[in-house]
Amino acid sequence: MTKDEIIEKGREVVRLEAESVAALEDRIGDDFADAVEVIYNSKGRVVLTGMGKSGLIARKIVATLNSTGTAAIFLHPTDALHGDLGMVRREDVVIIISKSGMTEELSRLIPMFKRLGVKIIAMSGNRNSELGRECDIYLDISVKEEACPHDLAPTSSTTATLAMGDALSVALLEMREFTVEDFAFLHPGGSLGKRLSLKVEEIMVKGDGVPVVNESADLKEVIIEMTSKRLGTTTVVNEDGILTGIITDGDLRRLLEKTMDINGLTAVDVMTKNPKVMRPEYLASFALQQMENFNITALIVIDDDKKPIGIIHLHDLIKLGLQSR
Repeated sequence: MTKDEIIEKGREVVRLEAESVAALEDRIGDDFADAVEVIYNSKGRVVLTGMGKSGLIARKIVATLNSTGTAAIFLHPTDALHGDLGMVRREDVVIIISKSGMTEELSRLIPMFKRLGVKIIAMSGNRNSELGRECDIYLDISVKEEACPHDLAPTSSTTATLAMGDALSVALLEMREFTVEDFAFLHPGGSLGKRLSLKVEEIMVKGDGVPVVNESADLKEVIIEMTSKRLGTTTVVNEDGILTGIITDGDLRRLLEKTMDINGLTAVDVMTKNPKVMRPEYLASFALQQMENFNITALIVIDDDKKPIGIIHLHDLIKLGLQSR
């Protein structure tokens, strides 16, 4: 194959799979709504099963359901026939995935599921198969053709099945009114978990580490405070300890570019009034967003009395992996 032929083949595969997914839209109807309601009203888990590539897709749907608030497990058909059927309870809902609807191992399981009295949802491309006839709810994931040139390897069909699984998961998410906080609770690890759950108060510089000078402080005192705290900035407060401004090392550089005569100048003469502030209970990811929006490298954290209680720095947020990817 030439380079152009390779490129065209890749585009053809993407096109065929996209068409297969798009065709599902018209099949989202009463059966789909019934499947969502049966799962939502179930007091048990969703048990997904499938052989081969269908089994792999089933595992992915299980992961998506679990991460969005619907408890789900994967049951391997062969293992089920050798004892693992004991995982299934009467209150569960079973989703069987099979393109043909005639997979031998699955056909042997159907009467077992019926004996247990569980609801069976079929994801299949053959409504006239045994699975299509015996299931309680049928979800049509048939495709016009596989992207495989021999129409053998599951390609378009597995993509369509995955999309149907995502549709179920998101519909259930909406019905459960699943929130960002719920999502964060189930994703505590990695940068995603941090973005969704880490609060400003958990990572801000606090206590004696917060640089603070009074409005009347001379510039020598300001420089000493900034240098000792090593944050490149200092808060400025009035006699009541209320925040009135901020001084950064950039402010000092710009001042010296204008004049070297700094005798008699105090913090109030140099500070930037009404600095951007943050509350300790806000998400750290929101603090990062604010820094990016205003092109600043630090935010002052204040309490209810508008007194500085912390500083959160851009570099610390980046080190924690909170930036968007």
